[in-house]
Amino acid sequence: MLRKELIGFIANLPRSAFIMLLTLVTPLPSHAETEAVDIYSQEQLIELIRSKQYLARVVSDDCQLVQDIEARAEVLKQPLYQYLWGEMLNYGTCVKANPQRGMALMRDAVAQGSAEAMVRIAEYYYHGTFVFQDKNRAVQYVLPAAASGDLPARVLLVRLFGEGYGSYRDFETGYHWLYNGIFSDEATKKEAYELLKVLEQKIPPSIVARIKLEHLKSR
Repeated sequence: MLRKELIGFIANLPRSAFIMLLTLVTPLPSHAETEAVDIYSQEQLIELIRSKQYLARVVSDDCQLVQDIEARAEVLKQPLYQYLWGEMLNYGTCVKANPQRGMALMRDAVAQGSAEAMVRIAEYYYHGTFVFQDKNRAVQYVLPAAASGDLPARVLLVRLFGEGYGSYRDFETGYHWLYNGIFSDEATKKEAYELLKVLEQKIPPSIVARIKLEHLKSR
């Protein structure tokens, strides 16, 4: 309990006071020149997660933000920081690896509606990383994120549908979502196109034609 109270106290300190506290507790060698790093904004963290650079960024920042990240995940229970702290524990980034706790934090983020966490856990079930491979369970995790409009979720969902996982009743919806997607880069657009071509083989041609016609009418 004392540890949680201490983390909560640290989380609410002004940045300057936090840096001063770190200096007092663990003074740097006189020859070290370390520039203080600001905590990531929600927008920065989303971009780091989407580009899968979040762990590399924590390391490149010399692991200075470990206590800040832990406090925001464990005490403030912010979903994106639960994701980041969970992944740091999963892979032992700047801390001792603890996948059991890491995955629990990821699921906490899912419970708060984090599409990013839904996609990541779905990826773990898709590949069988940290858990037994279960692609039907991957569908269950990624479907709500896809329904919320998350593009990475829709790409993964159509991939799973194309491989025959999930409910046939949802194939049309998944096709419709991805076909009407907006893509910011050609690589993702090309990937989506190839996945849609695979899924087309599992949907009646009349339905595919109707979806494409509706898309033309909506432009």
